[in-house]
Amino acid sequence: MGGFFGAASNNDCITDVFFGTDYHSHLGTRRGGMTAYSPDRGFQRAIHSIENSPFRTKFEQDATDMRGKLCIGCISDTDPQPLLVRSKLGIYSICSIGIIRNAEQLSTELLESGCANFETMSSGSINSGSLIGALIAQKDNFTDGIRYAQSKIDGTMSLIILTKDGIIAARDQYGRLPIIVGKRSDGYCVSLESFAFQKLGYSTYKELRPGEIDMITADGCEVLSDGDESKMHICSFMWTYYGYPNAVYEGVTVETMRTRNGEIMAENDIKNGKLPDVDYVCGIPDSGVPHAIGYANRSGIPFARPFIKYTPTWPRSFMPTNQTMRNQVAKMKLIPVHELIEGKKLLFVDDSIVRGTQMRETVEFLYENGAKEVHMRSACPPIMYGCKYLNFSRSTSEMELIARQIIDEAEGADGIRFIDEYSDTNTERGKKLRDEICRRLKLTSLEFQSLDGTVRAIGKPQCELCTYCWNGKE
Repeated sequence: MGGFFGAASNNDCITDVFFGTDYHSHLGTRRGGMTAYSPDRGFQRAIHSIENSPFRTKFEQDATDMRGKLCIGCISDTDPQPLLVRSKLGIYSICSIGIIRNAEQLSTELLESGCANFETMSSGSINSGSLIGALIAQKDNFTDGIRYAQSKIDGTMSLIILTKDGIIAARDQYGRLPIIVGKRSDGYCVSLESFAFQKLGYSTYKELRPGEIDMITADGCEVLSDGDESKMHICSFMWTYYGYPNAVYEGVTVETMRTRNGEIMAENDIKNGKLPDVDYVCGIPDSGVPHAIGYANRSGIPFARPFIKYTPTWPRSFMPTNQTMRNQVAKMKLIPVHELIEGKKLLFVDDSIVRGTQMRETVEFLYENGAKEVHMRSACPPIMYGCKYLNFSRSTSEMELIARQIIDEAEGADGIRFIDEYSDTNTERGKKLRDEICRRLKLTSLEFQSLDGTVRAIGKPQCELCTYCWNGKE
């Protein structure tokens, strides 16, 4: 996916953007970039690969060399960003987050209408910033151009644009990701993550509505186009898995949602007579831990950490683009505590079950190290669809998802008609799916959080949440 941060100040703001962007490193692991503007130096840009080194180590020298009271930075899992663009609207720098599903169609239309060319990556894919810039240029100003681009794009597009006059921020028209504006005595900042600016002395000024476009300068935040709150479909998976623990989205903190989610799972097990007799409740680091703490608190079963994540070198396990390497990283980063495993009955809580590969290896490892029983609770419903809005799942086919594999093997192509039944473990089809996943992963027992329980843990109306990966509904 990715994240971005920008600042407009009466003072040099390069250091703010350096640290603010670095605080988005959990959202992407491929490329980072910064662009600054000052009247004497013009636009200054740097882009580096961050696949093998953190953002801050790659950009320390750039942060020292750049100057400016306007600056933006980004973390990206896709295109090199920020992109510098020269058009009839002037020179500007652009960062975007999301997926453009109809990029080929849009690029063909633009080329046929006279657009000369696009910046293209080595893979042959068109740089999304270049495509968005070409769409914006179809209109006579940034506001109309951004609205036009959003109307044409099938997918998700949130962006920030650095001009010589300020920073334009535009939230996706369905608000699938947040954009927050921070305020300090000497200026304003814009960020995907609210916690990214708190340590820099900014306080939250506002959160953009879906589709809202604002201009941020050192002196204020001006609304260029009103948003529409009724279109809100913010991503639920941000709370369940992707968001950092102290992130706050639409007033709901990730850590508190996950803890509440675990409590709800325990309540359901108690109510349904499925609370297992185990020694410890444990969480798969990192995102599974607060779900597990909530489960332990509500169930009364002690919380323990039979696995410790080796944080100095291993970030999230999906970092490498190669699935085999990702699996190896997942195995390497978790170090066991043998006395908390051997002879013990354990209940693990994980944020989700996607392909099941890493989970199966984890369970096998626990048994090899003497675990007596291994129970699992998934903090969300079975994942049925690959994300088509934010690229959370790297699956090239939905048949890579363990739930869809089982459904396809049981019912063939007709199985998709019964997704709702398979998602609900209270139905016969749902029970069969749960039992088969349990068998394949060699678990003593398995339960999934329900969609209703997930929504309840978030605390927002379901109509304001995107739950596509679970039920295919946008």
